[in-house]
Amino acid sequence: METTAKISVPLSLRLSGSALKIIAILSMVADHCAYFLMEPDTPMYDCLRCIGRIAFPVFAFLVAEGFAHSRDRMRYFLILLLAGAVSELPWYLLNGADGTHNVMFTLSLGVVALAIFDRMCEHGPLSFIGISGIAVLAWWLGTDYDWRGVLMIAVFYILRHQTMRPWLERSSTNFPSQAILQIIFTFPLMAHYGIAGALLASAIIFLYDGTRGFIRSKSAKYSLYAIYPVHLMLLSLFS
Repeated sequence: METTAKISVPLSLRLSGSALKIIAILSMVADHCAYFLMEPDTPMYDCLRCIGRIAFPVFAFLVAEGFAHSRDRMRYFLILLLAGAVSELPWYLLNGADGTHNVMFTLSLGVVALAIFDRMCEHGPLSFIGISGIAVLAWWLGTDYDWRGVLMIAVFYILRHQTMRPWLERSSTNFPSQAILQIIFTFPLMAHYGIAGALLASAIIFLYDGTRGFIRSKSAKYSLYAIYPVHLMLLSLFS
């Protein structure tokens, strides 16, 4: 019998996948504006950086969801990889030759880790060895959020178990127990970058209702991918 946690949450607080994407993008932009344009150790800087800690956990969660729902997983991987390649120049302009690479490569490697898990999950330890190998590769390459990012994506996916269902009745207050498990097991990885941001990200992920939301057209989806390199390039011009 499926176990669920009973929590009463107003319908207006439930968030679709599209809402999560917008929140993550706004969080990311706020974080990067603070990091690259503002003086550190000021109240506004600290506030924006805290808000910025929401971005990656939500993106990691969305990658796990996107991989689960994607009809063409290779295409999904290639889109992320292409976004990473396009973003590498503005990343270099902002960070210099520090040996790091942008977060799109981390998300791409996360998709590879999920593909390995799907192919090898019946072989038990081998699948986790494969995921660990990809995490080590992310660390070795110096991708943003490195091994923690890959593991976060993997944990979100592994604990997913089954597709999260939207609430079928407007009066329903049932939250899938898997959402709680996902948050519990990814929280230590999130908290490495700040407790407050991890709590905010956890709350947002918990409110996900399992629906796609208002972003449906291909042009809108690709525009969201373009925001990452475009905003990095703009920051490089003003920093």
